[in-house]
Order: sequence, then C-alpha cells, then structure tokens
Amino acid sequence: MSPRQTDKARLFEAYLVAAARTGDAAARVRLVAAWQPRLIGHAWRLTGDMEMAREAVQDGWVEILKGLGALRDEMAFPAWALRIVTRRCRRLGGRRGRDRARETPLDDQMPLTEPDPETGPDVLTRRQLQRGMEDLPPDQRAALALVYLHELSVAEAALALDAPEGTIKTRLMHARRKLRDHLILQGVTP
Repeated sequence: MSPRQTDKARLFEAYLVAAARTGDAAARVRLVAAWQPRLIGHAWRLTGDMEMAREAVQDGWVEILKGLGALRDEMAFPAWALRIVTRRCRRLGGRRGRDRARETPLDDQMPLTEPDPETGPDVLTRRQLQRGMEDLPPDQRAALALVYLHELSVAEAALALDAPEGTIKTRLMHARRKLRDHLILQGVTP
C-alpha cells in the first residue's frame, strides 16, 4: 500500500470508529470486519495458539465495543484496540502462552506479511523472511509486525504492547538484527 492509500485507509477507519461510537450498527460491523484479521494475527503472534488468539480477540471485542464511547481520538483506535487484545492474551495465556509461542511454528494459514504481487518481494524471499520471523521471540515478532506490517509508530506499538517505547526500540533492533542474520545465512542479501 502506498502512503496515500495508507492515509486514506486510516481516515476511513477513523470514520468507522466515530460512526460506531454514535451507535451506527453498520459501522460497527464494518469496523469488526476490517480489524478482525489484524487482531487475530496480532494475538496469534503473541500466543502462538490460534484457539487462544481467537478467544482473546473475541473477549477483546466485547471490551473494545463497550469502551468505544470513551475513546476520544479516533486515530488512536489501532493502538488502543491492539493493547486491549495484548492484555487479553496475557490474561488467557500467561507464561504458558509465551512459551508455547516459541515452540509453535507459524504456518501458511496465517501469513505474517500481506503478499502484494506488484510491489512485494518475490515469493522465495518472502518465505525466507517469514521463516526468520518464526524464529523470533513473540515479543520481538509482535513489535516488528506492528511497526512494519501494521505501520504503527513506535509510540503506538508501545501503547499496543503495553511496554515502554525504549523497550519496543530494543525489541525492533534485536529483531532486525536476527532477521538480517537469518537472511544472510539463507544467501539473501538484505
């Protein structure tokens, strides 16, 4: 997505949030439809368990829709919703979920990247990148996905992951280094 398309998408989502907050049922349905896959992907990256991820997101939506009226900045919705799901994942999984996420490989049913045949990397490099992301600890994998796939700022990712900005920067630094090393070992020049 180009920066202009990203801006338009964010503005449209902010509109959906504002409309849903006023009680527009159709806007709520569209908001859920737009965010459900992203929230499940986020929860899955944190837990490594699809069933736990779906449960966390389902519980998260209850809290999100109840709290929507208190959200004053529609543009803050992404970080706010992701933070709610992050907390739900922690409540559901605790330490067991984080350990399981390290052991559970990611599969092709929940890709970490959105393939774009016109602008995306070739399939081989994308798969190698996904394999490298699989090896990352869940906290680094989640930070990387929020900043680079969901295009959140470091501050928004920190809010979403309920962690200080410095911690997110450190996670990103380690994740990028590990990915670079992984790609070099695979013979890909980053």
